[in-house]
Amino acid sequence: MDKIIMMSVSELFFDIRNPRMVEFNELTPQTTEKRIIEILWEAMDVRELVLSIAASGYFKNEPLIVSTETGRNIVIEGNRRLAAIKVILNPELIRAEIPEVTQSIKESIREVPTMIEKREDAWRYLGFKHVNGPAKWGSYAKARYIAQVHADFRIPLEQIANQIGDTHKTVQRLYRGLMVVVQAEKEKIFSRDDAKRSYFAFSHLYTGLQYKGIGQYLNLKDENEDTKEFVPKSKLDELGELFKWLYGSEKANIEPVVQSQNPHLRQLDAIVQSREALAALRDGESIDNALELTRPASNIFEDELLKAKRSLVKAKGLVTEGYDGSESLLKIVESIGNIAYDLHEEMERKKSPRIKRISQGKG
Repeated sequence: MDKIIMMSVSELFFDIRNPRMVEFNELTPQTTEKRIIEILWEAMDVRELVLSIAASGYFKNEPLIVSTETGRNIVIEGNRRLAAIKVILNPELIRAEIPEVTQSIKESIREVPTMIEKREDAWRYLGFKHVNGPAKWGSYAKARYIAQVHADFRIPLEQIANQIGDTHKTVQRLYRGLMVVVQAEKEKIFSRDDAKRSYFAFSHLYTGLQYKGIGQYLNLKDENEDTKEFVPKSKLDELGELFKWLYGSEKANIEPVVQSQNPHLRQLDAIVQSREALAALRDGESIDNALELTRPASNIFEDELLKAKRSLVKAKGLVTEGYDGSESLLKIVESIGNIAYDLHEEMERKKSPRIKRISQGKG
C-alpha cells in the first residue's frame, strides 16, 4: 500500500458498496450522507467509537483506506470511524446525545490519516481482515465481498480462499448461498424487505443448502460449479417455499418455520425428504407436527408408552395428597386400566405368531 497522507474529512465519502452496508437495501447513490450515518449509528454501534474518540482522540496508526472513484474519495475501509468523526464535528447529523468533545480534539480530527488504494489492489487485505481475520463480518457481508471480488476482478473462488486465509469449501458455500438469494430476488420469489424479521439470517440459508434433503428438494447444483443460477427453473416454486419457511413474509403475515438454526434447520431437512411430512407442512402444520410424520411408527409407539408410564408413576406418587375421593377421577383410572389391558392383549397377539414362527425355524 502507498504512504499515509492526511486528508480533510469533508473530502471523504461513504462506500455504499461496502459489503456490510449493502445489507441495507435502501442505500443508493442518491442516499444522503445524513441517512447513511443514521443507518450506521443504529446498526453498527458507531456510538462506541464516538465515545473512544471523544476521550482519547483519533489513533493516527489507523488510517482509512480510500479509493478515488468518479472524482470522489470513497472510504473502502473505515466507514464506521468516518461516521463517528463526522458526528463529532457535526452533532446535528444524528438525533442522539453525544459526549462533550474538547475543541482540541475536534481540531485534531478535521484531517485524518488515509492511504490511497485501488479496490482491486486492496481486496486481499480487506478480505483477510473481515472474512477470516480479527474484524470479522457476518456471513452475508462475507458472501457479498467474495462475490464482488469474483465478479469485479475475475478472481477465481479458490484464489480468493487462499488469499483471505479461508477454506475453498467455505468460500464456495458462501458464494452459492448468495447466488441463490440473488436468483430468488431476481425471480421475484423473495425480497429481504419482506422477511418477517429485520435481521436477515443468511446463515440459515447457506447452511441449509449443504444438507442432503434440502439440496435434493431444490435439485441444487454442486457448490463446485461456477454459475449464478444454482437452482433450476423447474424448482423455483420449491425455492420460494424454502424462503418462506426460513424467513416468513411481512406482507402475508407469515412467521418463519425455522425460528432457530438448531434444531429447526435439521428438522426441516428431514421433513422435505418425507412426502407425508412435507404435505403437512404445506398445509400449515407446525414443524413439530410435520416432523412427527417422519419418524418410524415403532419409535413413536415406544415413546408414547414410556411417556404414559412416566405420567402414571408420577400420578401414583401423588395419590395420598392429591386425590380428593372424586368418583369421576376413579372412573378415569378404571378407563386407563381397560385401555392398558386391551393394549396388552393386542401386543400379546402380535408377539405370539412371531414367537411361533421363530420356534419353527421360519423367523
